[in-house]
Amino acid sequence: MAKNGKDPVLVILQMSGGNDFMHTLIPYTSSTYYDNRKLVRIEQEDVLQINDELGFNPNFAPMKEMYDEGMVGIVQGIGYPNSNRSHFRGMDIWHTCEPDKVVTEGWVGKALKELDPNGEDELTGINFGIGLPRAMAVPGVPVTSVNDLDTYGLLTGISEQDQRDQALQIFKEMYGPAIGTGPVMEYLSRTGIDVLRGADRLKAAPAQYSSDVEYADNGIAKSLRDIAKVHTAGLGTRIFYTSHGGYDTHANENPAHPKLLQDISGAIRDFFDDLKAHDAADNVVMLVFTEFGRRIRDNGSGTDHGSGGGAYIIGEPVAGGLYSEYPSLKSEDWAKGEDLEHTIDFRGIYGTMLEQWMGIEASPIVGGNYEQIKPFK
Repeated sequence: MAKNGKDPVLVILQMSGGNDFMHTLIPYTSSTYYDNRKLVRIEQEDVLQINDELGFNPNFAPMKEMYDEGMVGIVQGIGYPNSNRSHFRGMDIWHTCEPDKVVTEGWVGKALKELDPNGEDELTGINFGIGLPRAMAVPGVPVTSVNDLDTYGLLTGISEQDQRDQALQIFKEMYGPAIGTGPVMEYLSRTGIDVLRGADRLKAAPAQYSSDVEYADNGIAKSLRDIAKVHTAGLGTRIFYTSHGGYDTHANENPAHPKLLQDISGAIRDFFDDLKAHDAADNVVMLVFTEFGRRIRDNGSGTDHGSGGGAYIIGEPVAGGLYSEYPSLKSEDWAKGEDLEHTIDFRGIYGTMLEQWMGIEASPIVGGNYEQIKPFK
């Protein structure tokens, strides 16, 4: 229970593609950064300094504002042993907490099962985006997935039959190899019924909502605005999930990455300003994560898949600051000889959010006991 007597709410925001952590939270006094980043670099005078060693990318300015206000905890060096550099497998590991084998149940779905043991409320967990993240997929756990709150529809907000079939086919291809197409289709049919029920109840949210906050015209701003609409409508949702794509910056990182950071940090800033204006911010915490960081050395156009990355825990209940340790920049400490080595296991951060914020026992969900941090006031 949050201190104000309201149920705690968790918003999970996935930066899909592997965000360049070293180019987001920059070790601006380190020769390692500048020696290895001939192209993908921010000059020292442009870094938004937070201490004598680290500073934010200037395109992350709204995040710096929130950090200065004490509402952002930065988890440095998040990852897991022998990081998998495949997007699909890497994200799969983050979604299921299982690095060694492919499993069917996602960590968020397991948490939803604890919050709603009988699967009675299809709005306890909502995904805003196309399809359903594997993190939320657990048989018997109802989840509503909405692409556009104003034009909702089955699974994705897709109304055209062929587009809807295509989305279902993508889902089947993602999950079929792991659990067989039979269980996938059974799961989808159940999920479809849950989504239709949930969508009917969600109609109320846009009608009740008005705001003076002007969100930007981009996908992640729209998704976070939709989350604000549902949260302020008081429909009882405990976990929201959404994604922001485009972080696979092998090429053309310099033109692409600034807009990604501007869009996501601006949307997060507007989202929390919106909740505050509605007196609805004090029981919401956001976890922002990505499947891996990028390599220490740039490739002359962008950066390739790496290891140790960064996560962000944001909200009024958060005690802002730096958590865990920035990965060692000494070459002898690099993972695989070219990556930042992780300094804290992501399962410990999930455990932190589950136990310290949501009040759910973590070890059965994350598969063991891992080091936690203390990011809450």
